[in-house]
Amino acid sequence: MAGKLYIVPTPVGNLEDMTFRAVKVLQEADLILAEDTRTTTVLLKHYDIHGRLQSHHKYNEHQTVEAVKERILAGLDVALVSDAGTPGVSDPGFLLVRTCAAEGIEVQTLPGATACIPAVVSSGLPCDRFCFEGFLPQKKGRQTALKALAGETRTMVFYESPYRLVRTLDQFAETFGPDRLCSVAREISKIHEEHRRGTLAEVSAWFKEHEPKGEIVIVVAGAPSRRREKEEGEDEKNSSGGGR
Repeated sequence: MAGKLYIVPTPVGNLEDMTFRAVKVLQEADLILAEDTRTTTVLLKHYDIHGRLQSHHKYNEHQTVEAVKERILAGLDVALVSDAGTPGVSDPGFLLVRTCAAEGIEVQTLPGATACIPAVVSSGLPCDRFCFEGFLPQKKGRQTALKALAGETRTMVFYESPYRLVRTLDQFAETFGPDRLCSVAREISKIHEEHRRGTLAEVSAWFKEHEPKGEIVIVVAGAPSRRREKEEGEDEKNSSGGGR
């Protein structure tokens, strides 16, 4: 009888953000696939988990995925974790999930920690509809991606390195306009968690004076839709006494 593949989210900051179920799955898994075994070892020691670890990251996943699939088909239960957050979301995982799903292997993804949702909810920007863009291309295709998002009306969520944050904010200001509202979430769930809100120009100016550190999530307001512009115009007209 084939085993199962478990996708297990891990804390993006505070180690206490693990769920009871996630701990139980890692305790019982026959094999734990880790993006960086050194990082995962710290987590496993914290929860007194002694499962067998194997490296599985973007540089070797194409070579290891078939062997992992065969182990699951042979009856092993395998758990996949990344260094932080949910595997497959800007982290290794998609290839293994696709391979196992195509083979008819049961894939169970546990709910848990992610940097995206806390960032967009805490931003103060509309979060009933949003699009997750992850990391933008660094060179080839970057300008094309930005131009394609210029008319996006949903709130947009991006991941970025602290070393590239200011450059990215300036590019956003150039593409979306310097007055577009945004929020930069830094070090989510950690001791020095910070949310810097304002226009793209204001937030960029802040980080030019205060060097950003840690994991970064950028949340940017969507472009005003025609319907929203019409509603706002009617509200302004009514509030000025011009309505009937």
